[in-house]
Amino acid sequence: MSDKTFYVTTPIYYVNAEPHLGTAYTTVAADAVARYRRMTGHDVMFLTGLDEHGQKIAQAAEENGMEPQAWVDAIAPKFEAAWKMLGISYDDFIRTTEPRHKKGVQAFWTELHDRGYLYQGNYEGWYCVPDETYWTEEQLEDGKCPQCGRDVQFIKEDNWFFKLSEFQQPLLDFYESHPGFVQPETRRNEVLSFVKGGLKDLSISRTNFTWGVPLPFAEDHVTYVWIDALLNYITALGYGGEDHSKFDRYWPADYNFVGKDIIRFHCVIWPAMLMAAGVEPPKAVFAHGFLLTKGEKMSKSKGNAQTPASLVERFGVDAYRYYFLRDVQFGQDGSISMESMVQRYNGDLANDWGNLVSRLLNMTEKYLEGLTPTAPTTEPTDADKTLRAFAGFLPEKYEAAMSRLDYGSALEAAWDLIKDCNRYIENEAPWTLAKEGDTDRLAAVLYNTLEAVRIAALYTAPVMPNTSAEVWTRLGLGDITSVTDIVAVSAWGQLPSGLRVTKGEALFPRIYEEA
Repeated sequence: MSDKTFYVTTPIYYVNAEPHLGTAYTTVAADAVARYRRMTGHDVMFLTGLDEHGQKIAQAAEENGMEPQAWVDAIAPKFEAAWKMLGISYDDFIRTTEPRHKKGVQAFWTELHDRGYLYQGNYEGWYCVPDETYWTEEQLEDGKCPQCGRDVQFIKEDNWFFKLSEFQQPLLDFYESHPGFVQPETRRNEVLSFVKGGLKDLSISRTNFTWGVPLPFAEDHVTYVWIDALLNYITALGYGGEDHSKFDRYWPADYNFVGKDIIRFHCVIWPAMLMAAGVEPPKAVFAHGFLLTKGEKMSKSKGNAQTPASLVERFGVDAYRYYFLRDVQFGQDGSISMESMVQRYNGDLANDWGNLVSRLLNMTEKYLEGLTPTAPTTEPTDADKTLRAFAGFLPEKYEAAMSRLDYGSALEAAWDLIKDCNRYIENEAPWTLAKEGDTDRLAAVLYNTLEAVRIAALYTAPVMPNTSAEVWTRLGLGDITSVTDIVAVSAWGQLPSGLRVTKGEALFPRIYEEA
């Protein structure tokens, strides 16, 4: 087991509908960095799951004539199926209805109760059931939820409260000593402003329904769904259970990935809760932007949310993953469209990458009887040196980009090598060398390009795992997922000679119909 650990989480998704492009976006991004960190020798824990409690779920189950547990049990497999379709390599999938989660939540509340951070009181105010969120009178916009724009309910309840107000200065001190906690930087300023504006104690229980985790010291109270959900990041590691080994090994998380609309919960309430319990906050919370279609946020309530399956059916899994991580700057809002997806597919994938692999393996079959040649021993030409330079720069550029979750720049670095491969083939013209009988130079050119393609496949694997695995198989190289030191494996000159290559079908057949 590696001594380097990496723990990344998605938010746990609410089971009120099937996965859409927004939830898939976060999950694919987390998967790509998890896959890359496995290739850099880290012991990775990648967590995702489902948020299954709360008033909204109880209401939805009742409206459908079902018990809440039966309702969530019917929806959970749809998420698992979607993540399987998208190649999500999670290590754990937590559901908040699981006994391990309930046990951890109750252990957490016992800890805070014993430490004096909880008290009983009355709550009066506004509540948005669809968002399961409390709002003050001042925060409402035209009397409606400022987040989703829907009607709110005035509620009056006997609740338990968390002394969030006591953590204003500790949080500000924490942000100052951990400047990378809130990412990207634009979100950090937003969080600082919110906390400096003053914090109010937080209601952490509900009494007007029973679908949730009961407070261990007040069984007639169930945990407020947001607080219940936040704790999944540690209950999945065994917090509150008998076996603490995963918690000791992986916590604090390297990244909690969230959408920017839930930053207040993750960057203010979550670290304050952990501080109160004597637990270290995560190293970073990365809040990405929204996917926009025609200038509007994609959401279920707006009716413009699509399912990943419809796009995967048309473009394939790897093209789907590539598009969202290449075309949308992670951390910012990004506009997506079918037109731009077709353009990326045909330009980057069909033309640049797929065509390169096809013609290269075809020439290897045609000119070298389908066997990889011996590495050249002659002095490299300027074109050879350029190709090797692109390959040599790639590991450092890729690592720098991925360490700041800049997927677009990471892929661009890989594409710099892919594009130079295409230039190299055009300029060196193996077909001419074959015609002229220059077998030594022909073998050298094909070896160099095959070696560059081998390296390019390594660095496209975190985002396009199926295609990279297929390229390695066609090169006769075996299982790319066994790579745990990508830098060492991508050093130039490791392609063995005499391997049987296979041309195979086109990796990305061109899409000709109109978008």
